[in-house]
Amino acid sequence: MNDVKVTVVCLCYNHEAWVRDALEGFLRQDMPWPVEVLVHDDASTDGTGAVIDEYASRYPDFIFPFHAPGNLVSKGVEIARDVLMPYVRGEYVALCEGDDYWTDPSKLRRQVEALDARPECDICAHAALRKRPGGSTWHDAPRRSDCIIPAGDVILGGGGFVATSSLLVRGDRYREVPPFREVLFNDYSLQIWGSMRGGMAYLASFMSVYRQGLPGSWTSAHRGKAHMAYRVRIRAMLRALAEYAPGRFDDVIARRISLYDSDDLAAGGHFLRMLGPGQLSVTREQIRRNWRKLLAELRYRL
Repeated sequence: MNDVKVTVVCLCYNHEAWVRDALEGFLRQDMPWPVEVLVHDDASTDGTGAVIDEYASRYPDFIFPFHAPGNLVSKGVEIARDVLMPYVRGEYVALCEGDDYWTDPSKLRRQVEALDARPECDICAHAALRKRPGGSTWHDAPRRSDCIIPAGDVILGGGGFVATSSLLVRGDRYREVPPFREVLFNDYSLQIWGSMRGGMAYLASFMSVYRQGLPGSWTSAHRGKAHMAYRVRIRAMLRALAEYAPGRFDDVIARRISLYDSDDLAAGGHFLRMLGPGQLSVTREQIRRNWRKLLAELRYRL
């Protein structure tokens, strides 16, 4: 009988300077039930693997290391799906990459309790702090109080709607990969998949930190042309979602794709095109969204 309550999936690459924070955050959790941590090192060129092995030797029944013989991401392998999925035993699955970390010892317990109390919900997220190089922080908090966020709002929020380190999803839902997640297996498609049945349970407490812009991080690797190419895949995933759930999310999918189009025009310096008849309404919405984020951040700082 499977008695693992939570499986934590932690992906690492050249995270030697930060992975201890992630592992210590797992260890500090208030865990009244069994938890396992699957830590995958994608052939790091620094000492990440040695740090993982150090912790695995100290906590052999808690931390389970995986070491790739060569870098798998560069070969197009989806590590969480193609390597770790068969080892995921938990009733719930939590995500935290090796350069992020959890700050609240009650995080897992509170999220599990939230989903245990809401059988109609498959995913839970919470507020997080985004830490930038130099030490400045930004508040990632799409809502100011605990609530259920509808799937349409999750889709419209895009991939950065909530932090990856804030996600907890039911294990059965995580292990089931619908066609649109085959197109793009990432945290955005997981947020959508997890919220489709009963919305996303959201906790307004800040319980993790997302480090942004570190050398070799996702945000560093996905800039400029690489970021625009990645958005092509996001659009393909959203179109596959529309096919998977015909008529259910057509309006928000069209709006989200239009917002990505507006972002790409801005990134390319095509500001006059953003003012064209077909794009002006989207540009206005994008400006309003950015202002709302800025005002929310100011409120948190006051």
